[in-house]
Amino acid sequence: RYLARVTDTEATDTNNPNLNYGIVVDCGSSGSRIFVYCWPRHNGNPHDLLDIKQMRDKDRKPVVMKIKPGISEFASSPEKVSDYISPLLSFAAEHVPRAKHKETPLYILCTAGMRILPESQQKAILEDLLTDIPVHFDFLFSDSHAEVISGKQEGVYAWIGINFVLGRFEHTDDEDEAVVEVHVPGSENKESIFRKRTVGILDMGGVSTQIAYEVPKTVSFASSQQEEVAKNLLAEFNLGCDAHQTEHVYRVYVATFLGFGGNAARQRYEESLFASTVLRNRLLGKQIGVTSDSPYLDPCLPLDAQDEIKQNGQKMYLRGTGDFNLCREIIQPFMNKTNETQTSLNGVYQPAVHFHSSEFYGFSEFYYCTEDVLRMGGDYDAAKFIKAAKDYCATKWSILRERFDRGLYASHADLHRLKYQCFKSAWMYEVFHNGFSFPVSYSNLKTALQVYDKEVQWTLGAILYRTRFLPLRDIQQENFRGSHSHWRSFSFVYNHYLFFVCFLIVLLSILLYLLRLRRIHRRMLRSASSPSLWMEEGLPPQKIPGAL
Repeated sequence: RYLARVTDTEATDTNNPNLNYGIVVDCGSSGSRIFVYCWPRHNGNPHDLLDIKQMRDKDRKPVVMKIKPGISEFASSPEKVSDYISPLLSFAAEHVPRAKHKETPLYILCTAGMRILPESQQKAILEDLLTDIPVHFDFLFSDSHAEVISGKQEGVYAWIGINFVLGRFEHTDDEDEAVVEVHVPGSENKESIFRKRTVGILDMGGVSTQIAYEVPKTVSFASSQQEEVAKNLLAEFNLGCDAHQTEHVYRVYVATFLGFGGNAARQRYEESLFASTVLRNRLLGKQIGVTSDSPYLDPCLPLDAQDEIKQNGQKMYLRGTGDFNLCREIIQPFMNKTNETQTSLNGVYQPAVHFHSSEFYGFSEFYYCTEDVLRMGGDYDAAKFIKAAKDYCATKWSILRERFDRGLYASHADLHRLKYQCFKSAWMYEVFHNGFSFPVSYSNLKTALQVYDKEVQWTLGAILYRTRFLPLRDIQQENFRGSHSHWRSFSFVYNHYLFFVCFLIVLLSILLYLLRLRRIHRRMLRSASSPSLWMEEGLPPQKIPGAL
């Protein structure tokens, strides 16, 4: 497996005729990116998935290109969309061998920016793509290949991509491998199966937080309302190439929480802080936060760090006290938890996580919070994290600045990260342990930026899911060839005999046709030269006009 991961970084052999290609365009809110994937012919085992990898150019760099702005910017001028996306497709066309274009599927999948547009504008944009792209490019591009995908679909694709790279869809007889008992959806009467344990994912961006994990056993609901909500959060799908085989059927829970990303959470916190302070000042006749000399003491900022909040043309001054525990206490109400069982953030339904037999990866803010400043990314330990976060928050801002100037933090950490690290550490901790109810003793979370030194995109999961039936086609073709292998031994001779027989039939038909024409011609000559023929019918002989 390690050698396979190493060879993943080799340049793609475009001269290999057995290599197939696929293209996914991720049309996001800020820009669009194109990813080119490739895979060899399927190995013939219906239990295995396609071995899809990201295509690499001659310099071993992934074949990826990004353009700005986002596709949703063309909502008022949809006729310009195909011209906007054309440079991406031209880029892919240069890398995919020309002979493979007609069999290379192209998927254009739009996410957040397009979701917020009215359906009529979405349809106009997609219609322009479906009409114009086939005129200029030969890729396999049908009506179902361009669509606006839901947050749930995006989460499922991300989950598939991560688990595929980690090899969790492979079959194993290794006793050391972690396995899980699964009740396959739709087959409650059958026995449970045991297969590799998949990993769940936690992804906290700037605006939203998402969780996705497999639910291996049949779930129960506290109420009919909860069951109805759960239908929109649980996805059941078959990753195998044969719909009748259930070993690759997965039931995955996916939930996205807008406003729970690191930056959005800080904004919500500041808005609440500003409103409550203004109200308190008015009721008590105080001037807290009005000037820099009497700032609001913010426990979620490092000790002595200064900040400002601007709202409605007004300014509020803050100074940090660096109290991590108090910060956690203040932000807990922002989780919007309810008393209903099996719920998480905002009171949204969440099926039980089997903490003793599960494994999760934390991306984006989960990684930045643990690694950029605290330098403890990787295996997460709640006790160590709390201690490090407390120490950081309680450290004077001047000392943190000095450490920053000396380059003691991650290379991409900036002053914005330093200032809000205290708040984001507390937010990440509360979302994980209070919002999603993971116990403090949970030890199977890994925070990561990459998997096996590669950034895993949801587009990998998308191409895996959408090409899942291709192996069955290859297997059926192989089986057909195998069952008719005796034909190949004499196919050359057989074809020549067939050609010779066809040639004789055609030649004989031509000869018969010529003979028939000849007989007809002779009969006509006899009819024209014998007047007795007219007399036999009792008619006077025809007078032949003479020369003038």
